Amino acid sequence: MVDIAEVDYMKIKGASEHNLKEVDIDIPKNKMIVITGLSGSGKSSLAFDTIYADGQRRYLESLSSYARQFIGQLKKPKIVSIEGISPSISISQKSTSHNPRSTVGTVTEIYDYLRLLYARVGIPHCPECRQEVSRQSVDQIVESIMSLQEGTKIMLLAPLVRGRKGHHGNVLKEAREKGYIRAKVNGKQHELAEEIVLNKNKKHDIDVIVDRLVINPDIGSRLNDSIEDVLSLSGGILKVDIIEGKSLIFSEDLACPDCSISLDEIEPRSFSFNSPFGACPKCTGLGHKMEFDIDLMIPNKSLSIDEGAIVVYGWQSSKKKGSFTRAILDALAEEFGFNLDVPFESYPKKARDILIKGTEKTVKVYYKGQWGGDVHDIKFEGLLKNVERHYEETSNTEKRGQYERFMRITPCVSCKGRRLKRESLSVTVGESNISDLTDMAVKDSYSFFKDLRLKEHQLAIAKQLLREIKLRLRFLIDVGLDYLSLSRAASTLSGGEMQRIRLATQIGSGLVGVDYILDEPSIGLHQRDNKRLINALYKMRDLGNTVIVVEHDEETIRSADYIIDIGPGAGEHGGEIIVSGTAEDLMKHPKSVTGAYLSGKKYIPVPKSRRTTDKHLYIYG
Repeated sequence: MVDIAEVDYMKIKGASEHNLKEVDIDIPKNKMIVITGLSGSGKSSLAFDTIYADGQRRYLESLSSYARQFIGQLKKPKIVSIEGISPSISISQKSTSHNPRSTVGTVTEIYDYLRLLYARVGIPHCPECRQEVSRQSVDQIVESIMSLQEGTKIMLLAPLVRGRKGHHGNVLKEAREKGYIRAKVNGKQHELAEEIVLNKNKKHDIDVIVDRLVINPDIGSRLNDSIEDVLSLSGGILKVDIIEGKSLIFSEDLACPDCSISLDEIEPRSFSFNSPFGACPKCTGLGHKMEFDIDLMIPNKSLSIDEGAIVVYGWQSSKKKGSFTRAILDALAEEFGFNLDVPFESYPKKARDILIKGTEKTVKVYYKGQWGGDVHDIKFEGLLKNVERHYEETSNTEKRGQYERFMRITPCVSCKGRRLKRESLSVTVGESNISDLTDMAVKDSYSFFKDLRLKEHQLAIAKQLLREIKLRLRFLIDVGLDYLSLSRAASTLSGGEMQRIRLATQIGSGLVGVDYILDEPSIGLHQRDNKRLINALYKMRDLGNTVIVVEHDEETIRSADYIIDIGPGAGEHGGEIIVSGTAEDLMKHPKSVTGAYLSGKKYIPVPKSRRTTDKHLYIYG
């Protein structure tokens, strides 16, 4: 048996994918390899369509048949054989994520470490008065509940399951065995004696009803005992369900005595904008909302409604007499004293507000439809609400697209674009909340953590987390992305930026024994940052990986341990290995175009004169 450690080369024979011409080559492993040559000569065919494709195919075929059914079959490249190949990872120039929830922080997994850091050592503050939140004793909880209006009916609930998947049969069984009779499951009250079957693939909330009371001066002792039972059962959380009122949540750990605000237990998911436990409820964690804009719905306010001032989808009939929409507008005009044949901009404010926002006053609309009747009593909901309602109700993709032409993306008014609940944004580390931190440039975030001073007990908890965060931030800086912020949407990144982010993520993963294939990582990178990129590639190599880079950049080529020059031309005139070895080997070879440029035999001269330009067009050449 051959020891894998003794295989020093990846031996390729008969590679003929695309324009490759029965290529045979031995590529040294655990080195930084650059594949270069003219555009279209076959570099990507060798790197991606042959080495990466076969490495990935072989790895996936080693998985169980059960796992492979979810992955599908991969086509074998046109090749006679490859020996010594490892599992392959492609880091190519490709389009970025279109998921509006993906950010630089989530893609690099740095945000996962930040959520854990804030959950473990973050200091909670009251979202109202901003003072640090302290523990809440049983006596304080009793005092808060007793302050409710006398006669108020309440139920004391022990939250046992909150937003977790599973059938939770053991939880219900234990509550029943402890003598409790009722529970609220997903908001509905059940007897624990009955069989409660839950879908294990859906998230559930289970609250055991410990006591039911009516607020009066004589319940103090019973209330105190019941609260202690709830806190013991639930691990320190009490939910007070007020009949015909809002529920209150109390915690032994987190409460503001001045504002009477109790906070939920701080968990990593409290800082996730992809979870209902952390996301802003208004924008559901997107940080923005698509809202109908009246300026798009009525773009030309110098027109009258008769002339078609309202252009939003579904309101084209507003200018046509005989339609129900027009009948409503006629009734409004008669009731509130404005005309439909005068410019919209000339309406008094009251008339504009009625048309846009609606009115509570009932108006009589004269219209004879197919269901009969001549007079209809209508409360006009307003143009905005009417269009919003139709947009929410329709499931037709084409219709939704028509409506969306009249919408604008605006920052969420509740979270101001920060995506999280205000309670989550009230937790700080080093006097910064998680949103402040992710809005910083990467280089500033790195400085923040370098200068961060924690108390001894906090440092004992966070030491490993801080190390991982700083390490990953350092990798982003090393690949020239120190100007990005962790909150930057992934969909706004260029292909080059996304490739370098994936490169930094792979360095942070610490994998060994992998073939990494990269596609021109220097594209879009300033020359001053090229050395940092090359050092990052060296780090991946030094971990024990083979790094194969398709590249034209001179500095990257000269920095390679081994160079493969493909040519001599492009397309059908390429597909051959001209020379392989060091930069000196390329410069000595008479047929290597790359070697000729490296040696200076060939060069692109600087033009002695520039082409003329006009004031609108600037051409350099």
